[in-house]
Amino acid sequence: MNNRVFLTIHSVIYAAFAIALFSIPAQLWPLYGVSVNDQYAYFLSQHNSIFLGGLAIISFLFRDIATGSQSAQKLFNGLMWTNILGLIITLYACLTKVFTGFGWSDPAFFALLAGLSFLQNQKNR
Repeated sequence: MNNRVFLTIHSVIYAAFAIALFSIPAQLWPLYGVSVNDQYAYFLSQHNSIFLGGLAIISFLFRDIATGSQSAQKLFNGLMWTNILGLIITLYACLTKVFTGFGWSDPAFFALLAGLSFLQNQKNR
């Protein structure tokens, strides 16, 4: 897929999670086996949406990046490593039983996006 399509899809996915974690954390987190039992946990979920929303905005703003450019390679490399970090952290949460239930989907999600970011980076070499 071309850079524009990839970055549009990437930004929509991250924006959806940012909005959900900001708006309905008390309904979303229990699906992962995590309880939001006080105002601090609620705020931390909303705070997390800053970074997810930021990734969505950056992906959206760079949709027209030139194919094969050094900037495109750096962008996709950065997205790949960001998703690998997400994979490591959420896999740890699953293995230590912090995430249960639907929690397995997070490492799968980050692995998929890391792989797609890697492939997109390869297309830009």
